[in-house]
Amino acid sequence: MTARAAVVGAGPSGFYAADQLLKASVAVDLYDALPTPYGLVRAGVAPDHPKIKSVTRMYEKTAQHPSFRFFGGVEVGVDVTPEDLLERYHAVVYAVGTPTDNRLDVPGDGRPGSVAATEFVAWYNGHPSHADAAFDLSCERAVVVGNGNVAIDVARMLVLDPDELAGTDTADHAIAAFAAASVTDVVILGRRGPAQAAFTNPELRELGELARADVVVDPSEVELDPASAAWLESGDASPTTHRNIAMLRELADREPARRSHRIELRFCRSPIEVLGDGADGPVTGLRVARNRLEPGPRGVRAVVTGEQEVIPCGLVIRSIGHRGRPLPGVPFDERRGLIRNAGGRVCEEDGTPRVGEYAVGWIKRGPSGVIGTNKKCAADTVAGLLDDLPRGRLADLPEGGGDAVEPWLRARVAGLVTWSGWQAIDEHERARGADAGRPRVKLVRVPEMLAVADQLRLSA
Repeated sequence: MTARAAVVGAGPSGFYAADQLLKASVAVDLYDALPTPYGLVRAGVAPDHPKIKSVTRMYEKTAQHPSFRFFGGVEVGVDVTPEDLLERYHAVVYAVGTPTDNRLDVPGDGRPGSVAATEFVAWYNGHPSHADAAFDLSCERAVVVGNGNVAIDVARMLVLDPDELAGTDTADHAIAAFAAASVTDVVILGRRGPAQAAFTNPELRELGELARADVVVDPSEVELDPASAAWLESGDASPTTHRNIAMLRELADREPARRSHRIELRFCRSPIEVLGDGADGPVTGLRVARNRLEPGPRGVRAVVTGEQEVIPCGLVIRSIGHRGRPLPGVPFDERRGLIRNAGGRVCEEDGTPRVGEYAVGWIKRGPSGVIGTNKKCAADTVAGLLDDLPRGRLADLPEGGGDAVEPWLRARVAGLVTWSGWQAIDEHERARGADAGRPRVKLVRVPEMLAVADQLRLSA
């Protein structure tokens, strides 16, 4: 009998895992809660980065394999359970990502205008769960808390010229909102110093090339503390960090061009209160503490000092890390916000591996790395699965189980979308964008997507 695996989550890690399994002659059914595949490549990558999105061409090749099937619109834990899948597959690989955000956990964090970057990014990318969200962009200053690529993306999107967005696949509702926005000043805050920032070089370099925004870095912000300076000189710091420091110093030496917008980078600051009028009034500012950096057991750590400052603003966007969401019946590490696993094998609290269950991507290792990082992560997990296969460590299945899966799903999921249905949605979106000189105009509501996919099914 051909080995069969269900991969839950059709983002990069899910596709990389599917590709590795197919190459090992394991049939793959790829599930996603949305009718559309590609996860954060579709709903997380900044719309003005089309080259990054071109990675989907590789995933399209994977989908052409005769032993590959896609089942979109199926939410595992709601429409079907992990136990249901384990009755129909030798293995289940969870590639569900880390869709929720970490909170600031400071007074006022719940005020209107204090929002998660995960929600903001999903909104401007047209994720159906966030298409009807509303963000007040009528203020002059926004503060983005975080020092990773997502923080830079959010800041950049707030200051891009509307003409620069007009040729992208930014959701139409977000293009209209950005065009009407009053935000001209964005402050990016980092808890630690420039040497600890998690920006990649291309993202940081791109800031200095914005058409209508100056990037401001006070020279004092890039003066390294002794611990960071020693770390850089030790040879342990990556080339990326060295180049980041060089670029930040170059930005600090620039004379502002007095453009209409600006982005300012500030380091060694921790939010301690989101300010506003009354107990639950909208954001009016962010109180932050200045930090000093000291050597710690895991590198340089930030220690709050007694010095504080208030940054007036009307919008606070937190980008300080992601957490996974538990799946019913699947062991979950609440502290880390990840599926409990050892090298990709899902395990009980005592370390005992579960039969036929695996994890890959961010839900396995945490939200780190770039898209390509998931390829090796998937290879490592799949290697463990293939090692378990001849040892009898996978689930036992009845004969013919694979053929019965699609009828079973259609009986349970009214909006089931197969790969051909996704192709119909894709073609429809591209056609909508062609007249406007855009790569696509996204459908942002599930009923619209299902209607397009269903037209194809009815005409077949």
